[in-house]
Amino acid sequence: MVGSGEIVGWNPSICGIEEVFHAHLVDHTYPKHTHECWTLLIVDSGVIRYDLDGHEHGSMDSLVTLLPPHVPHDGRSVGVDGFRKRVLYLEPELLSGVGAAVDMPSLQDPVLRDRVHRLHSSLIRPGDEFEAQCRLEIVRERLQGHLLREVGTPPSYCDPSLARMLRDLIDSRTQLGVTLGEASELLHADSTHLVRSFSREFGIAPHQYLIGRRIELARRLLLAGHRPSQAAAAAGFHDQAHLNRHFKRMVGTTPARFARWRP
Repeated sequence: MVGSGEIVGWNPSICGIEEVFHAHLVDHTYPKHTHECWTLLIVDSGVIRYDLDGHEHGSMDSLVTLLPPHVPHDGRSVGVDGFRKRVLYLEPELLSGVGAAVDMPSLQDPVLRDRVHRLHSSLIRPGDEFEAQCRLEIVRERLQGHLLREVGTPPSYCDPSLARMLRDLIDSRTQLGVTLGEASELLHADSTHLVRSFSREFGIAPHQYLIGRRIELARRLLLAGHRPSQAAAAAGFHDQAHLNRHFKRMVGTTPARFARWRP
């Protein structure tokens, strides 16, 4: 989360996301403007009041706000302490249903709110691009459900054979890695369908499965005498810090401590 008065923005090189924007604004007022992209917004503190297409709305920490492309809106803080927000600008082709977003830009959906938060968290961690890609597809599917008024309906058919093919692909590229776009092209399947089928068949998301396989490989390398930095590179992690974060989460200790212990 950004500090007081801080504003940061970056391009995460994730297909479907044009820009990530985090800001703490106290006395700034946005003039009326438009975006070419979908604006997906969550508020971490404070309240934002805005007009969209001539109608007044509000954003707060319990809501997810989705503003459609090319529709004028403004923005201002309600309280003297301002607001903290995290924004994803999504490519226009990612979603359909501008009219529905104009009618209902504020979404009261705790599941979606948590998923957007987790997507943001993955976007700030180097090496977790595959996780971000998978999380984006799940967020996109739920957003589209809101736009079509279909949230809560059972998901479409999931393909166990497709899930197994994706698992085989991940197994064959544990060290090199694979993007969701590459997997979709190689397996001739929609990205969202891939993630949903894999998660339902194996009870784990594709990115979690890949991390688990890499942790297994790193453990074998560490026990064979490799240094943590060597094990990180050989197992496909972005760097040693990337290995440390996931290794401690999964094993309960750091790679260095794990490698030092002997009976």
